[in-house]
Amino acid sequence: MDFNVRKFATDAGIFFSRAVQFTEEKLGQAEKTELDAHFENLLSRADCTKNWTEKIYRQTEVVLQPNPGARIEEFLYEKLDRKVPPRPTNGEILGQFMLEAAKEFGAETPYGSTLIKVGDCQRRLGGAEREFLQTSSISFLTPLRNFLEGDWRTISRERKLLENLRLDLDACKARLKKAKAAETKAACEGEAVPDFQETRPRNYVLSASASALWNEELDKAEHELRVAQTEFDRQAEVTRLLLEGISSTHVNHLRCLCEFVEAQAMYYSQCHKYMLELQRELGRRCPGSLDVNCLPDRSPTDPSAFLPLNSSSPLERDALQIEEVQPPASGTRKAKVLYDYDAADSIELSLRADELITVYTVPGIDSDWLIGERGNQKGRVPVTYLELLS
Repeated sequence: MDFNVRKFATDAGIFFSRAVQFTEEKLGQAEKTELDAHFENLLSRADCTKNWTEKIYRQTEVVLQPNPGARIEEFLYEKLDRKVPPRPTNGEILGQFMLEAAKEFGAETPYGSTLIKVGDCQRRLGGAEREFLQTSSISFLTPLRNFLEGDWRTISRERKLLENLRLDLDACKARLKKAKAAETKAACEGEAVPDFQETRPRNYVLSASASALWNEELDKAEHELRVAQTEFDRQAEVTRLLLEGISSTHVNHLRCLCEFVEAQAMYYSQCHKYMLELQRELGRRCPGSLDVNCLPDRSPTDPSAFLPLNSSSPLERDALQIEEVQPPASGTRKAKVLYDYDAADSIELSLRADELITVYTVPGIDSDWLIGERGNQKGRVPVTYLELLS
């Protein structure tokens, strides 16, 4: 029990010392140890990443599940570590209602038979939506949530510890400064005595004894400052490494974002396919409907109609022949590669992080791309993977 009381008293003293230091800094009465510019930039970048990731995560949740009640229910199940019960999508519910209505009206009637076809289409649309929601949750929402609840909490904890150690360091600097001033004053006055000796008669304490006491206090303050500086430097390095890991977070989120777009494109492709089939089935039954037979045979569901991310269109490929591209007389620049990049096809150039390449632009190329050269190799490279050097 005595140990706990002493520990509580020690922690209270440390907390009070930090509070005093923080207050004096805010009032401009104490000096503050400033972090270097690079470290401040890392902090700002981390805060920006956290804020925008949180906003994107929340809004994506709204897009995928507009019903706030359903979102709260999913949140509660997640916190209770229980599986969310299957919930039919709105399209599946609508399709089920149409099929049940068709039974009541009669499947042989024009209205009943149409309800069956439309209801079946709505159910398939609902199934495609369910698959899209599951894929998006796994490939996009989960990584963002893992960053906010995992990596960011670790960074916040280490930053808080660094701030506490900075307050301790500045408090030690202030104590050392006061000790030096008191020692100087004692040496000049000859008879000066530390405050903790005031209960003794002044004529009892010799000037030599006072000087020795202040020397002892000075040595103690210098030792505490060295220890505080060492702990602060160690924690600053740990925090710096975590903050520099934000670059890897951006790369991971970029990959997840591409997967989200691919899932979204596939979802809309399936929906378009189902609606085209439904229109063809209803073309003879619904007057004035779109004559889908006049549409080209190549529908959006054709795999050749879709291009992977970071690929160019056929027209752009025809217009850009890498072998025929020549660098301009002026306008070439050096660029440092930020991340590894694997070429998607023969007209692109694979990149490796930290290498230097020559880049330039040519007429007709998309603004998100440049022509990169490395030795006798040449190809398109994405601008987002480069740091252009002056």
